[in-house]
Amino acid sequence: MTTTQSSEAAPKALAPPAVSTAVLVQNAVIKYGFIFVTVALFLYFALSEGSFRESATMLDTLRYVSVAAILGLGVTVTMAVGGMDMSVGAVAGLGVTVAAKTMVTYNQVGTVAILAVIAAGALAGLLNALLIVVMKIPDMLATLGTMFVIQGTKLILVDGQSISAGMTESDGSTAPGKFTAGFLRIDRGTMLGIPISVLIFGALTVIAWVFLARTRWGRVLYAIGANPEASRLAGIRVGAYRALAYVLSGVLASIGGLILASRIGQGDVSAGTSQLLEAVAVALVGTSVLGRGRPNVWGTALGAVLIGIITTGLTIKGLPYYTQDVVEGAVLILALVFSFTLSKRRTA
Repeated sequence: MTTTQSSEAAPKALAPPAVSTAVLVQNAVIKYGFIFVTVALFLYFALSEGSFRESATMLDTLRYVSVAAILGLGVTVTMAVGGMDMSVGAVAGLGVTVAAKTMVTYNQVGTVAILAVIAAGALAGLLNALLIVVMKIPDMLATLGTMFVIQGTKLILVDGQSISAGMTESDGSTAPGKFTAGFLRIDRGTMLGIPISVLIFGALTVIAWVFLARTRWGRVLYAIGANPEASRLAGIRVGAYRALAYVLSGVLASIGGLILASRIGQGDVSAGTSQLLEAVAVALVGTSVLGRGRPNVWGTALGAVLIGIITTGLTIKGLPYYTQDVVEGAVLILALVFSFTLSKRRTA
């Protein structure tokens, strides 16, 4: 064989094996499957229900999911460091109570209530960080404990009763304040025709994406989640970054609580109870978007939109609430299959 023939044969020998059509299809399903499901469901409801196509319905859907989505962003940040914040629903409920207590009982303006709620969320995040980083308690167990403590604390603050304007206090006096008009605009107001709560959701999504995907701090959080020991050996202050993740989650949950308080217009003691499951669901659904298999902000936002499309569409079709729970649970299971079953097969 000549030298020329040998050099021509070498590239053929080094050529990678052809990828089968089945593998290509599987990879496409893993990467784009959930986006396809979201678009398909949207088209199905839009074509079958005229009211679903109205812009007001779309905005109401986004407004409805804004709280769960913002809480889901907090869960996403903690998942980035390999943890899970199970206290976000309780923190949001605490925000509702603190807002009502500040304005109705203490007759303060909305700005003071906003600052008080965010401070309460940050303190809840610090409590989680103390238990997880200093006390070395596993993330899920620590935040579950915090959840129960916060739920009990907010009941103690209000003697177990909801707060509303003109209510009779425990000492027999009448509450002097009320929810201010400016505070109520957080969820009920609009800007350029778009609900303010939707604008907050969009802004926080962009900020969270920039933080996690475009800054050194975000990349460090992902590195810690992937391998905390290697991160420690590289000189990263793992404990400090994990604490930061939980404080950010607490602040985001408190912002969700502000929207919820504005939506309800009173200090409902049961507020936030149902938000935990939806927040965790949208964060887990987000891990399957684009086949990443890891928490990501845009995936969480898409997960929230998907949950909103399902809930709104089924409501318009007149299906009872318990069927909606079944469908949402099925979607979550499907997301987990995409994230953990199919993606492992692709990498195997």
